[in-house]
Amino acid sequence: MELKLIRPICFFDLETTGIDVARDRIVEISIFKIYPNGTKESKTWLVNPTIPIPPQSTAVHGISDEKVANEPTFDALASQVHNIIKDSDLAGFNSDRFDIPLLAEELLRAGVDFDMKNRVSVDVQTIFHKMEERTLSAAFKFYCGQSLENAHSAEADTMATYEILKSQLDRYENLENDMKSLSEFTTRKKSVDFAGFIAMNTEGKEIFTFGKHKGALVEDIFDKEPGYFGWIQNADFPLYTKKVLTAIKLRKLNTK
Repeated sequence: MELKLIRPICFFDLETTGIDVARDRIVEISIFKIYPNGTKESKTWLVNPTIPIPPQSTAVHGISDEKVANEPTFDALASQVHNIIKDSDLAGFNSDRFDIPLLAEELLRAGVDFDMKNRVSVDVQTIFHKMEERTLSAAFKFYCGQSLENAHSAEADTMATYEILKSQLDRYENLENDMKSLSEFTTRKKSVDFAGFIAMNTEGKEIFTFGKHKGALVEDIFDKEPGYFGWIQNADFPLYTKKVLTAIKLRKLNTK
């Protein structure tokens, strides 16, 4: 089953120096873009992360410091990456919890503004886990009847994810071939920022999900404890979380 699209969708995968969204960096990115008319294009880059790649990460994806020493940095690639994805919905495997947040950090760090306001995301892993409870390699074997060669290569993982989603749509009649519907199905919780530090309560208002103010309204805390905003901005929180909190603070100031 081919995807029913009203705008392009970009499947993508990242290989990185680690799993810390705020601190780690991309070492490989692969993007596979499908247009509503069926046209497809793909692009894969090795990336110099400008920080050492830990041996345990190299053991997973096979990318070493030496392999990326002469490759472009993400700063140099950011505009190209953004130009590909800027008009598109996004899809990946565990992308809502890792790939999208980390990509957002890299883009913001490179001075490229990024948000999800006018797009949706489809996390193929969530569909898989809700339906079958497996891993990417097992998902590819289960849905597509094939062994995943070169697992933890960004390009192989990206193409496998695309094929898995198409097979999931063939297998599950209750899944709608519609990106908005799939996005809603794969959304785990209503987070305002990618990292989940800010969420929506049942009344549709932003609350903190961590620390001493867990469950409290963001706007209330900014009124009662003005220094808390400054502390977050100067602490080691993801750039996108800081961006979201800045927007809330500015909204509050503009309504006074």
